[in-house]
Amino acid sequence: MTESTSLRLSVVVPVRNEAGNIAPLVAEIAAACAPLAPFEIIYVDDGSTDATPAALAAARAAHPMLTVLRHRESCGQSAAVRSGVRAARGDLVATLDGDGQNDPAFIPRLVAALDAAGPRAGLAQGQRVGRKDGRLKGLQSRIANGVRSRVLRDATRDTGCGLKVFRRAVYLALPYFDALHRFMPALVAREGFAVVHVDVVDRPRMSGRSNYGLFDRLWVGLLDLAGVWWLIRRRRRVPDLAAEGS
Repeated sequence: MTESTSLRLSVVVPVRNEAGNIAPLVAEIAAACAPLAPFEIIYVDDGSTDATPAALAAARAAHPMLTVLRHRESCGQSAAVRSGVRAARGDLVATLDGDGQNDPAFIPRLVAALDAAGPRAGLAQGQRVGRKDGRLKGLQSRIANGVRSRVLRDATRDTGCGLKVFRRAVYLALPYFDALHRFMPALVAREGFAVVHVDVVDRPRMSGRSNYGLFDRLWVGLLDLAGVWWLIRRRRRVPDLAAEGS
């Protein structure tokens, strides 16, 4: 059996200007996922202008399972995640933010939760406890999550958590748009798959400052929320296909 067929898990990390966080987080991911080997780590550098490319090159030399992709200019977090998922070789994809706030130690728990839920489960969504965001960002996030939950009824407390494990094929079937990663529970359910939830402990950022997260702000995401509501309303029954004679 070749590596491409035996490899089950791909860990995708979008980063922009996170030079100081690369080495420690890659080492943590490698240690946390060791029981799930073989696996791969895919970092997508979303047009960084700091020393992130050099830090990724050094990390790749130390960790042979690491692949590095680069956007020549920043296209946003959703685009970086999509580039990583499209390049992934695993049937399961784990994502986490590149600032170190998401603890990779929870990846095996998310994988186990998705496995336990069976093949009709498409997503294991992390839900943060003990948030380490500042007061303003935390308030914005709570308001946005509350409005989203009321409108979409997606039964998810915290869709903004970057820690997720999902089936690659399910993700690639979702309609793509900017900020897709913040509406995945509702869209996965729209495709007829179950969503399971796992509480994960939030951590302080390792170093630097936030480069993503604008969609925590309610007024930026209202058009996306309306679009996802429309997509869910327009959903039709998912065909259950069977070959003739089976």
